[in-house]
Parts: sequence; C-alpha cells; structure tokens
Amino acid sequence: MGKESDDAVPQEYPYFWSTKGSSIALPDFLTKYKPSMVQNDGTKPWIWVEGNNRKQDTPESNTAAAISEAAALLKEVSQRVEEIKSDDSIPMRSSKKTGAKSKKDVREKVQADAAEKLKDISIKHNYVCGKWLIFAPADKVDVIWSKIATSLVSGPLSSTCAFLTKVATSPANETPHHQHVICLYIPDVYDKDAVTDVMKVLLRNHGVNLSGVKPDLYTGVGLDSKHSSGIPSTVWKNTSLLADSEIKASDLKDAYFSELNIASTSAAKPDEKKDQPFITAKKKPIPKKKTQEDDPFASEDEADAQEAERKQKVQAKEKSGKRSQPSDVVADADESDKPKTKKKKSTR
Repeated sequence: MGKESDDAVPQEYPYFWSTKGSSIALPDFLTKYKPSMVQNDGTKPWIWVEGNNRKQDTPESNTAAAISEAAALLKEVSQRVEEIKSDDSIPMRSSKKTGAKSKKDVREKVQADAAEKLKDISIKHNYVCGKWLIFAPADKVDVIWSKIATSLVSGPLSSTCAFLTKVATSPANETPHHQHVICLYIPDVYDKDAVTDVMKVLLRNHGVNLSGVKPDLYTGVGLDSKHSSGIPSTVWKNTSLLADSEIKASDLKDAYFSELNIASTSAAKPDEKKDQPFITAKKKPIPKKKTQEDDPFASEDEADAQEAERKQKVQAKEKSGKRSQPSDVVADADESDKPKTKKKKSTR
C-alpha cells in the first residue's frame, strides 16, 4: 500500500553515513560511493548522509495510523474526481452570469480541501516530516550531491533545520536523460519559515533546481503527480514561499553562480602565471630568428664568401681571355665585369 520504507533510515546499510556511527570520513565516503557509480540492483536504491540536527526528543509519530487514514481519504477523493468528470450537470466552462462552476473549478476545490485534510491528519498523528525535492542530471549529480551532503554536515545547511539527505543511485539499465532525485529532509513541512530558510540556502549556496516540498505522508500513501485523485504531490511550490520578484531581487541563485565564476577566475590566475614561462618559451624561437638575421658575423661571412667566389670567377675569365681569343659573347661578359675588375685593381 505505502512506500514509507523509502523515508525510513536503513539499519546496518553500507551506503549510509552518520557523524555518530561511521568509521570513515565524509569526504572518503562521498568519493567511495558516488550516485553515478553505484547501480541499484534492488538492494541499494539510495545513498544517505545524516547531519547533526536530528531531534531525539520529538514525540513519536503514529505513522501507520496516519497512512491508513490518508489512504482512505485518497480513495474517496479519487472517486469524487471521477464523478465530477462524468457529471453532465457540471459544465465544462464556468459562467459569470449564472455563477456556475466548471468541472475544473469543482475538481480543484475538492482537491484543495483534501490537501487541507491531509495536513490535519499529519499534524494529528505528528507525522509532519518531509523533504525538499531536487533533481540532478546524471552528468552533474556527483558534484551536486557531494556539495549538499557536505553542507548538511559542516556547511550552510547545518545551520538550518535540515537533518538528513539522500540521493537515488543509478538505474540497473542505462536510461537516457536520467535524472537523480535528491531529498533533503526537514522536521516539519508545514513550518513555512523553516522551510523557506532551507530554500534560501539551497538557492544561495548551492544553485540547485527545486521541485517543491513533499511530506513523508504523501510518499507513504503513494501520492505522486500521476495519482488518480489529482491532489498536488507537494505542499509547497517555490513561488508559494518566495515570489519570483523576491527571488530575483535577492539574487539568490544568481549570487551562487556569480561566486562560482569568481572562484573559477581566481583559480585560473595561478595557472596563467604557471603557464607564462611556457608561453615565453614558445616565443623564444622568434627572437632567435631575429638574432640570426641581425647577426653581423653571420652576414659578413656570407658576404665574404660571395665576394671571394666572385673574384675567382673574374680571375678565371681574365686568364681564359689571355689564352684564347674571346668571342663576342665572352667579350660582352668581360665588358660587364670590367668595371668591377678595375675597382678591385685600383684598391690594390
């Protein structure tokens, strides 16, 4: 009937970490058991981390009685919703003239009343615990989960009422676009101020996408978004706690990503300094080439060699001219070389 075991802290479970009973440090636990690496074979659906804020002196809740009463209510509401759908006397559209309510209006009124009754059941049986729901993509879940778990134990979340968190492990079969659900538990989902405080920390310090607050009672009776009763599966939506304008005005989520950018920029600066010698080393060949081009010794050697070669050619031509009668072509060539030859002779 119910799924209350999903919210029950497991006993002697290797994928559960607590400050009181764990033999390894939290960073080692988070490194050893990553949600992307732990595959659910039916025996390890969750990885848990417990904080320090669990209250031991709270009155014990009558979970079984609450679930039984809530289940009966859901059955009644589901039947009523079906009756509204098939009741031809209820129009599809509301009318301002006649004051008639549409099927949608009547259905939502029944569902809202049922949600209030579920709240009363929770309070009566002291079963008001619940959780913030966070969804993380498979390629980012390890980082998001690690930050939330660490924050709960020794970070910003440790100063809130949150006391426990868990993350879903990976499915046995590869699932495209799989989303891991992360639950952050709070003692009373109907304490609006406390719930809002946790929300602000999650936005401001972790930049996560929140999907609402779900009571454990709802989980126990199997009330989800596809339930036949149509009752909303969460008691708080983001805009029910903070208006969009207030979230933007306080720059909660933007502030988180702004700090991330600053941190990444600061982290990059030392790397840039480390890379500067390497960059300079790459540029060294350019000055070397310039040095070779501007080297006076290198250029003079080449000029001397060319001048000596030219002189040898001139002398060879002069000798050949004395031994044999030059042709017109050779004469022309000798005439072209004569000025150079005369200059050389005059220097001597």
